[in-house]
Amino acid sequence: MVHPEQFVESLRRNGITFFTGVPDSLLKDFLAYIEAEIPRENHITAANEGGAIGIATGYHLATSGVAAVYMQNSGLGNATNPLISLADPDVYSIPMMLIIGWRGEPGISDEPQHKKQGRITTALLSALEIPYAIMAPEMDASAVDSEIAHMTWIARQGRPVALVVRKGVFEAHKMPVRPSVYNLGREEAIVAVLDSMKGDEIFVSTTGKISRELYEARKKRGEGNEKDFLTVGSMGHASQIALGIAEQKKDRRVFCFDGDGAAIMHMGGLATVGWVKPKNFTHIVLNNLAHESVGGQPSAACAIDLPAIARGCGYQSVSSVSTKEGIERALSEMKDGPIFLEIKVGLGSRGDLGRPKESPIENKKGFMDFLSA
Repeated sequence: MVHPEQFVESLRRNGITFFTGVPDSLLKDFLAYIEAEIPRENHITAANEGGAIGIATGYHLATSGVAAVYMQNSGLGNATNPLISLADPDVYSIPMMLIIGWRGEPGISDEPQHKKQGRITTALLSALEIPYAIMAPEMDASAVDSEIAHMTWIARQGRPVALVVRKGVFEAHKMPVRPSVYNLGREEAIVAVLDSMKGDEIFVSTTGKISRELYEARKKRGEGNEKDFLTVGSMGHASQIALGIAEQKKDRRVFCFDGDGAAIMHMGGLATVGWVKPKNFTHIVLNNLAHESVGGQPSAACAIDLPAIARGCGYQSVSSVSTKEGIERALSEMKDGPIFLEIKVGLGSRGDLGRPKESPIENKKGFMDFLSA
């Protein structure tokens, strides 16, 4: 194992002092150190991984330097286009160091959405012709330093390279404590929304703790999850799944539980909803100003006005609330869709928060049976 400070110091010795990317749970200790110790001008949390490749490219063009770009391996999907068509040696030849958390590594137990990506991660990097090294838990600081020096030398020839980080590489480093701005619990907010429903509504929930909390809320109510599509992957696309359903089920009310980080990741989805204008669609963003499911790093929601953006995109009814009473009032008063409801919630979740017992395929089947009823 290596301490995040040693890892960052090794990068610095090799001339890498600028960081950008999208948070990942396997990298949370490394990112906690970045958040605490790296000056704000040398660190930008990107909306998505493709954007991070763009930021790293801009950094190189302005400084001739090599940026570090962190991501979960699932983020390679978002990053592939700019890696091939922008940073590739056959195009602009941009050096950068990708730091990739290896979720779903073969032989390591993980969630179903990570299995395929974990299995193909190294093959995908090879197909992209990106040289890579694997960071293993048994490596000490000296071995890590040697790999970083070698991969940085390759990057400086004018190409992206990657460090693939296995589970358990980094020693623990706590994220700086940030007090919750809002008092309403996210799980409490989800329950308040369900309490306002008639019972035949359709729900799509985003990946991470929001889907887990919706699942738990149904269990506590003695209900099944056939009304809910629990999106376990494809961060940022839940609203578009819900939009596709809403357009085909115009006689049913469709709700999307989204997170601030997920909504920002593919914000163009808001423009599409506003353009299509489904009257039966309600987009609920549970905003705690953080990427909580992967470590609690701040999101860009700290600096932007999501309801104003939704209004500008063409949502017909827009509101922002921070109490259970506000949720009930907003859902009863907002009639014309598409509706955008921001619910401001605090950081944190139950330590015993469970995960769905059913497989994604079982969830899909039960959900489609509910839609066809």
